[in-house]
Amino acid sequence: GRNVLRMSSGIQIKTKSSAQKSKTCSPESQPKPSAKLNPKTIDPFRPYSQPSSAFAATYARGGIPCRLVHGSVKHKLQWECPPETVPFDPLLLTLAEGLRETKHPYTFVSKEGFKQLLLVEGAAEKVIPLLPRLVPVLKAALAHADDEVFGRGLDALVQLSAVVGPSLNDHLKLLLTNLLKRLMDKKYREEVTTALQKLEHCGGKVS
Repeated sequence: GRNVLRMSSGIQIKTKSSAQKSKTCSPESQPKPSAKLNPKTIDPFRPYSQPSSAFAATYARGGIPCRLVHGSVKHKLQWECPPETVPFDPLLLTLAEGLRETKHPYTFVSKEGFKQLLLVEGAAEKVIPLLPRLVPVLKAALAHADDEVFGRGLDALVQLSAVVGPSLNDHLKLLLTNLLKRLMDKKYREEVTTALQKLEHCGGKVS
């Protein structure tokens, strides 16, 4: 068998080693996310996904076209392609899911990504058809026990309202229970009151 190996042309061996080389550079050769990060093993009916969330898995796979860039003073988000070229479905929904994350960098990427996606030109017509799917995701953030998650959900809701205006009205009743519950809590009263005023300003009367 050794002779055959010697005879096989050196070219083959070279291409093999260079293929291996290029393989080490590609993200594919990174250790696979553990089963915990595999979306297939995530039970969608669990009230809140643990760190093994779909968002973390999508981010690990490179499925979110923006990344956190550490700045000396503040972090910023870098997009792999202009946000206006990114399909809102599913990215906006994925970013909204990410608002429930409690780990860095997911917390920053989801919050900032959601905000920047809503700022692109023509965002309103891209978002309005997604509202029936987007609002329940925001509701889950607003119902979350973690204060920061609630805060991110509230900010996202106000940003959404500024973009879609009265189109949000029909969906607001889904969210009001969560908002009113926090309104009873001194800690959130001011924040929620301000948010409700903004929602009313953008969308009309909040009953």
